[in-house]
Amino acid sequence: MNTANASLFEQLGGPEAVNAAVDKFYRRVLADDRVNRFFDGVDMDRQATKQKAFLTMAFGGPNNYTGLDMKAAHAHLLDRGMDDHHFDAIVENLGATLGDMGVAEDLIKQVAAIAETTREAVMGRI
Repeated sequence: MNTANASLFEQLGGPEAVNAAVDKFYRRVLADDRVNRFFDGVDMDRQATKQKAFLTMAFGGPNNYTGLDMKAAHAHLLDRGMDDHHFDAIVENLGATLGDMGVAEDLIKQVAAIAETTREAVMGRI
């Protein structure tokens, strides 16, 4: 593949890779005592489906995301005490998941940069 013109989504491996990464990511997150409490009572199959659609869109793939905007989607978590340290833990878990899957460091940095663009909205500051 000519990566010069390929989207991040394509460089990561397309839908199969994103789907696998999200599944592995949530296993990691649910084992992380820093953040797993925020997923208590969450339908994780539904959550994973939404996350797969969101990341596919965010990484330059097809836009099939129909969920809430980032601020609205996370407002209830702020009420439960979510802060920047929790956001950092999620980004860390995402990077570690991709690393475990053999994704190149430069692509992991691009993923982290995209995640960072959502911080202010997720944290309810914009």
